[in-house]
Amino acid sequence: MKRRLATLILLAATGPAIAQWLNLQTPGIPRTADGAPDLAAPAPRTSDGHPDLSGLWAPASASGDLFDLERVQAWAREAMVQAERRFFVDDPRFQCLPSGPGTLISGGLTAAMRRIVQSPTLIAELRADLTYRQIFMDGRELEDEPLPVWMGYSVGRWDGDTLVVESNGYNDRTWLHRGGLPHTERLRMAERYRRLDFGRMQLDVTYEDPGTFDMPLHASVELRYVADDELLETVCNESSEGLSHYGGEITEAEQNVVEVAPEILARYVGTYRGNWLRREITVEVTLEDGALYLERTPPYQEAGVAGVEKSELVALSDTSFECICGLGFIFTAEREGMATEVAEVHVSGAWPFRRVP
Repeated sequence: MKRRLATLILLAATGPAIAQWLNLQTPGIPRTADGAPDLAAPAPRTSDGHPDLSGLWAPASASGDLFDLERVQAWAREAMVQAERRFFVDDPRFQCLPSGPGTLISGGLTAAMRRIVQSPTLIAELRADLTYRQIFMDGRELEDEPLPVWMGYSVGRWDGDTLVVESNGYNDRTWLHRGGLPHTERLRMAERYRRLDFGRMQLDVTYEDPGTFDMPLHASVELRYVADDELLETVCNESSEGLSHYGGEITEAEQNVVEVAPEILARYVGTYRGNWLRREITVEVTLEDGALYLERTPPYQEAGVAGVEKSELVALSDTSFECICGLGFIFTAEREGMATEVAEVHVSGAWPFRRVP
């Protein structure tokens, strides 16, 4: 499974280092009597009366018909199939390139976070990979035929308490989500941001691209305020070394599959829980038609995209397995009893999740 290991190498090349400020409280935010962030407090406002969207945010969930394959044209569906067969090697982030419009609903602990900086005439969105986005609030309009760029061009206005953003001018080298949905340079997007309270913001996105789908598609994203944390830079190298080992297709990887007795597989069925990068992870393992399947919460990708549905575990030995999500899993059992632990193997090491009684 050399290609799976290469995936981990690429992700490691873009991983953040542990640094200062992670233990400092976010200043100036509402707190409860015990000092915890009061995420249910009313949404703040700026001096000109508009909702203040400033702060560090990350998507908690995403849904919508943007993830419905039946609504995209045949060439785009085939592109997604090929992307999955090649382990998503062409994901722009694996190439150390900007993700463009995919940043709106992108998954992954680091890639998902964004800091919003708000002023009356300009709203900026900053990312850990050092990309940025400018939303001009000075009344200008979008160009009809802009020069295509990675992050596009965006203008915004207030509709009551809702921020309305319109964008175009994206090149066609990025995806709309981690499942590999492509787009053309005819893509236009309309976003609507509503801050519901201090800790929650609702984002609704409409995508129009006659070259990829025949009608507008939509996504709804719940953003959560990230308190008492910091946006640490994630600098990607050229990734040439990792990509040199990254090739092949799923059919090649399947040649390494070994047979494991059903009674052994049954010992691994159950619910496991542990922590990975300061997040609580729950893993549900089931046995269906003689094969193990795994479902992870939070999922490896955003809702509706490859990785959320149950992933079949491919056996490398009686205890070691891999899945298309690019990670390894090693079960630990006491003699002939049920497994007590499963380790989720990242390039950073094996993260143990204990069986839940």
